[in-house]
Amino acid sequence: MCGIFAYVTHGVERTRQDIVRTLLNGLRRLEYRGYDSAGIAIDDALTDPSGNRSALVIKSPGTVAILEAQVWQTLTNEPDFSVSTHVGLAHTRWATHGAPSVVNSHPHSSGPGHEFLVVHNGIITNYAALREVLLKKGFPFESDTDTEVVAKLLAHLYNELCGSETPSEALSFPRLVMLLMHELEGAYALIIRSQHFPGEVVACKRGSPLVMGMATAAQAADMSSPQGSPHHEYLSGDGGGSSRSLDSLPTQIPSSGMKGGLLRRTPRRDPSIYQVAQVGLETELPRGFSFHPASPRTNGRPARESEQRCELFFASDASAIVEHTRQVVVLEDSDVVHVDSDGEVDVFSFMDEGVQRAVTQTRALITLDFELEQIMRGNFDHFMLKEIFEQPDSLVSTMRGRFQASTRTVHLGGLRERLADILRSSRLIFVGCGTSYNAALACRHLMEQLTELPVAVELASDFLDRRCPIFRSDVCFFLSQSGETADTLDALRYAKQRNALTVGVVNVVGSAIARLTDCGVHLNAGCEIGVASTKVYTSQIVAMVMIGLLLSADRLSKAARRAEIMDGLARLPEQVRRVLQMDDVLRDIACTQLCRATSILLFGRGFHYATCLEAALKIKEVSYVHTEGIHAGELKHGPLALVDEEMPIVLFAMRDDCYDKVKNALQQVLARGGSHRMIVVCCEGDEDEFRRAGVSTVLAVPPAVDCLQVVLGIIPMQLIAYHMAVARGLNVDQPRNLAKSVTVQ
Repeated sequence: MCGIFAYVTHGVERTRQDIVRTLLNGLRRLEYRGYDSAGIAIDDALTDPSGNRSALVIKSPGTVAILEAQVWQTLTNEPDFSVSTHVGLAHTRWATHGAPSVVNSHPHSSGPGHEFLVVHNGIITNYAALREVLLKKGFPFESDTDTEVVAKLLAHLYNELCGSETPSEALSFPRLVMLLMHELEGAYALIIRSQHFPGEVVACKRGSPLVMGMATAAQAADMSSPQGSPHHEYLSGDGGGSSRSLDSLPTQIPSSGMKGGLLRRTPRRDPSIYQVAQVGLETELPRGFSFHPASPRTNGRPARESEQRCELFFASDASAIVEHTRQVVVLEDSDVVHVDSDGEVDVFSFMDEGVQRAVTQTRALITLDFELEQIMRGNFDHFMLKEIFEQPDSLVSTMRGRFQASTRTVHLGGLRERLADILRSSRLIFVGCGTSYNAALACRHLMEQLTELPVAVELASDFLDRRCPIFRSDVCFFLSQSGETADTLDALRYAKQRNALTVGVVNVVGSAIARLTDCGVHLNAGCEIGVASTKVYTSQIVAMVMIGLLLSADRLSKAARRAEIMDGLARLPEQVRRVLQMDDVLRDIACTQLCRATSILLFGRGFHYATCLEAALKIKEVSYVHTEGIHAGELKHGPLALVDEEMPIVLFAMRDDCYDKVKNALQQVLARGGSHRMIVVCCEGDEDEFRRAGVSTVLAVPPAVDCLQVVLGIIPMQLIAYHMAVARGLNVDQPRNLAKSVTVQ
């Protein structure tokens, strides 16, 4: 969804043009998330009587390139200058409230003078009620967005609390933001700068992703590695928290003349679903996290020096940060990060029951394990094509260190401590959205075969709508590329509330699902930039196949089946390479047979029903051609009415238990004149049989064990979808109306 980026410097001299380039480049790294407008906020050339610079906000609907042209046109008439302390904000907006326009673009301001500037990812669900209150208090609104409410509310709280006092005497910046959070409902990540707090910035999050990167001479002043977390370094302060910041927190929430703050709160039907999961701060007071860059300590606190040099980066995901630093902190729900005017950083965890319960927190300093080259296109025209061709390597990465072909063994360290609990379960439930749902569906039959347990595959949104009964004996798997998918996260919280064991299958280390689940498997597929998921889909399938193999390791009755699958896994990357060699043929099919179609039907059954759904999704996503994936067993129950000589049809007929039934479906289609635009995806060796039957186009992929054919079967369709979109002149990597990471419902 929306992309947030902020660049904060302290003691590091940069020209304003350098800062602008960094902000715009950060936005370019976030373009893949999907957006329809963009904007930045930087220091203006003008200063106030105190010597502080006012803010300059530049916004534009359309692409980052359009914004960039507008920015340089604006700055052409202004002299460049250098600053050693600066807070720059940048944002790409994906419209949820209000159409794409200048006034609806971010950053949003509290009003003339830009007392407060806000960039926001997420949705404020009670914004309409807050807006009504603020309108009655005399605050005008320019936009249709929920974010402008945040900026105006900050101004209202500041004016109400400060009175005639100076800001330093009245309240601190983080305290003000915690008061704001008390009023807000929904999922959000915010970054805020203020003219009242020069050189400071506050970031906070509840339910939307946010990471902080650090680039300094000394990455952290105090590091320790608690037991049980050997792979991360932990940032901590004085052991008991930062009294400097905690002393400034209020002792109670001001009522603003109304019970419960600005709005009277009404209980939600089920807080476990819709409220952010909160850490039990009552039982444990963590060590405080304070980051004091490049400054020696004196009596447990850093010595104040005139030169504290650091560069900090905030972003919706790490792809916007990796070119600057590989040291990041993944912020957790209810975190409030304060960077003060000296460049010191404190992280608080805010509990909604009262600001007085905020405490400083320990947070892991993670070293990113991917390079800048991974988020560059290289010699490929689009990220989607690059990621399709990366699949031989991404599948190897998913299996590396986990699957040993020579000994036919599978080891998944992320499940080791909870494996016995999983084996005692009475039901397995797989939950996902979009491509992740299709990947789970592709593995359902295999999971049932290997575990002999009931297996359910659920769309996360439908799972919540139905309030699916969940029991302590259930194991719930949550699949997500980003690990931040809003519906999947809500389903996870729902399952945890009902004491089910939860397992994450994600591609992003440190993501919300990775943190909240009891255990999990990281896909190791590498960074995926294209909105249409390709390599993560196949890695999800391989990861779940390995989970099934692990869960059936002690079943002698499954030994032969397991051996067959593991031999197939060993051959899979090379077989994928062979399929990719069909690219020229697939391009020709896409350009000559399919790109001008108005509708396409795909049929399959068994393992390949999921392939039909995923192939249809890919074609719809990037080429905008209506495509429907249909279970071949349902052909006579309605879809056969759509078959005629003009309808393009793709049939998956690969050798598995359903092979003969699929051939029967083929005959029904051919009898209705469907041969003229028929494409059959089959195994090598079966081509002649289908050609003799009258099929016009046959695509043969290497034969594989049935449960792995879904990997080989989807790749031709990924390439066909890509080439259809290119032939239609569409933006493959950024399809209209779509976002890579769906962080709102």
